[in-house]
Amino acid sequence: MSLSIPNKQALPLTQRINTSGLIWFLILVLAPIPVFWIGLVSLGKAWMTAEYSHGPLIPAISMYLFLRELRARPAPTDAVPVNRRPGILMLMAGLLIAVLGNLVQIPDIATYGLIVWVGGVMLVCMGWAQGKHHFLPVVHLVFMLPLPQFIYWKLSIFLQQVSSVIGVWFVSAAGVPVFLEGNVIDLGVYKLQVAEACSGLRYLFPILSFSYLFAILYRGPMWHKAVLLLSAAPLTVLMNSVRIGIIGILVDRYGIGQAEGFLHVFEGWVIFVCCIGILFLMAILLQRLTPNPKSLSETIDLDFAGFGGEAKRILNINVSRGLIVATVLSLAVSAAMVLTPRAEGVVPERETFQLFPRRVGDWSGYTQELDPAVAGVLAADDYFNGTYMAPGEAQSVNFFVAWYQSQTDGTGIHSPEVCLPVGGWEVSAIEPHQVNMSDTTYGTFTVNRAIIQKELQKQLVYYWFEQRGRRMTNDYLAKISVVRDSIQRGRSDGALVRFVTVIGPDETEAEAEVRMERLMSEVLPRLPRFVPE
Repeated sequence: MSLSIPNKQALPLTQRINTSGLIWFLILVLAPIPVFWIGLVSLGKAWMTAEYSHGPLIPAISMYLFLRELRARPAPTDAVPVNRRPGILMLMAGLLIAVLGNLVQIPDIATYGLIVWVGGVMLVCMGWAQGKHHFLPVVHLVFMLPLPQFIYWKLSIFLQQVSSVIGVWFVSAAGVPVFLEGNVIDLGVYKLQVAEACSGLRYLFPILSFSYLFAILYRGPMWHKAVLLLSAAPLTVLMNSVRIGIIGILVDRYGIGQAEGFLHVFEGWVIFVCCIGILFLMAILLQRLTPNPKSLSETIDLDFAGFGGEAKRILNINVSRGLIVATVLSLAVSAAMVLTPRAEGVVPERETFQLFPRRVGDWSGYTQELDPAVAGVLAADDYFNGTYMAPGEAQSVNFFVAWYQSQTDGTGIHSPEVCLPVGGWEVSAIEPHQVNMSDTTYGTFTVNRAIIQKELQKQLVYYWFEQRGRRMTNDYLAKISVVRDSIQRGRSDGALVRFVTVIGPDETEAEAEVRMERLMSEVLPRLPRFVPE
């Protein structure tokens, strides 16, 4: 039987409700909930944060776009052949992606599979010939997903730096003496930190979603739509920088209260509304470039007429072999997920860093706790922050390691590459560097080497990612190894290892390297007790 929707004029609506088709469709929709559950829970938690609080609006907007497109296309008749195989394949691909997310316990992967699955359901119900015209609403669902954590942090730090630089330019242009150190705006009496909340991400995601919607609703040439879509990101960063600049000027003139509480949030909403207004203004200006410019009401298609009738077409889904096959496959995958015993992740035995020796060889050290705010962002399950000194050494060496029991649940390692600039450190080119620990089980391996400088202080940094017996320098490859080892070994633990020493005014970088590697040769043989291989 066909799943196509007969001509709406043929029968009264009450006679066209297909109960059996509606039941099969509901089973198809509800069957894979266990498969997507970890993704749905993670999505709900993300929507509770300021950065992704717009998330619940995205499915509603996608539904609006879908009904808008559905209204423009007549309902097919049973005489039209319907190819549902692409929908079944896409639906299964979405389920398999979600299964992978469950196996490695990474909720984000399950949510990506959810969007693929939605596209598959659409193609199963409508067939390829009609369904292929309705992918824009499905793609729009991407805007409801949180970014992977390591990408989020890199983007956040980058936007902090850009917003800080442009914001300081605005403050300076207003005649206010200002100095920028990292992401700290120094106004003399007051200092403002451009934290993650001020990076612009809170506006970037909803503005990107809005510009996507705007580009679809805009009536004009394709290049106009492209301009509206591509302008969202730079517009958001620029306006967020204006906000930071305004806050800096107000703080300089009226006190630190202008950067706190209600005023801080209110200023953010004003900037958000201004971004929307500028997009509308851009649409009007683009229309002025056309031979026959339209009014704003004609430029943006916001007609909701007929949506109720289009939505009721869901009541008239016919039973087809494609719908039955898709439903049975979804039930089978879901049942397998529920009935198959889930292997618990392996938690390797290790000692707490409280037991890490403060004396190693000729080196003696002391430990320091991280600032609570820093520790909260780090979100490590255990960490060690020790500074060691030895007789005859010109400078001390700091040894830091952050260990994570799991790197698949939204937490994970934050690379120093993105954290150091925030503290005001200028980072020279980070490059791979081989160290020879032949007198230990580590042998020769590669680390990331960087020279960092703040004012007159200069430091040498080594760091790498200790990943279950592997030493890795690329954080992206480290994430891939987490997925692989989660499947093969049931482990996703890992650590960031970092050594830092001051380069004295009377010594060379090579001398600092020798000093740091002397401590490494003493520390590393003891590390596997605390960071299992």
